[in-house]
Amino acid sequence: MYKLHYFPGNASFTPHVLMKELGVPFELVLVDRANNAHKSPEYLKINPAGRIPTLVDGDFVLFETAAIALHLVDTHPEGGLAPAFGSRERAHFYKWLIYMTNTVQTDILMYYYNDRYTTDAEGGEAIKQKMDERLINWFGIIESYLGDGPYFMGEQYTVLDVYLLMLTRWGRYLSKPPRDLEKVGAICRRVLARPVVKEVIETEGISGDFLS
Repeated sequence: MYKLHYFPGNASFTPHVLMKELGVPFELVLVDRANNAHKSPEYLKINPAGRIPTLVDGDFVLFETAAIALHLVDTHPEGGLAPAFGSRERAHFYKWLIYMTNTVQTDILMYYYNDRYTTDAEGGEAIKQKMDERLINWFGIIESYLGDGPYFMGEQYTVLDVYLLMLTRWGRYLSKPPRDLEKVGAICRRVLARPVVKEVIETEGISGDFLS
């Protein structure tokens, strides 16, 4: 059985949703960030980066959200949460997943934890302002790509939709929140309406408007 080491609202949200969508048995293991449990010696043994999430399956340990997501959809292809191997759609799927994790998510981290990226005690606010500008542009690129289909990849619901929802939540404090983009916002509302996603939000104890 899978064990997902998680914290509510963190990057563990995506694999949490995916495992529920796939209907695979799993156990949630809370990593209490409020008490720095992600930096504890015990947790660092399975995830030396001290980040959340980590997926454990017996002696198999995997961290990094995108890697966990790809492992889940590859191991359970019957779930249909990614395009077919070898297809051009699969290549675009990889492209956008990597874009979201390497470009958008990286700048979101700099937006929230700006003090980590400067030795200037007064420099954090300038970094935050620049990341606000960059993130608005990154989400705008996604918006310009999206077609008329109900989901990121058109008719097929995939990992990308869940990942986009997670990032859009994290972007709720930007000067121009991505939830206000026509197509991004529509996809997020559509994903939020899925019973599995509602269940995950309730399980993680996330209250209020998920995107505000």
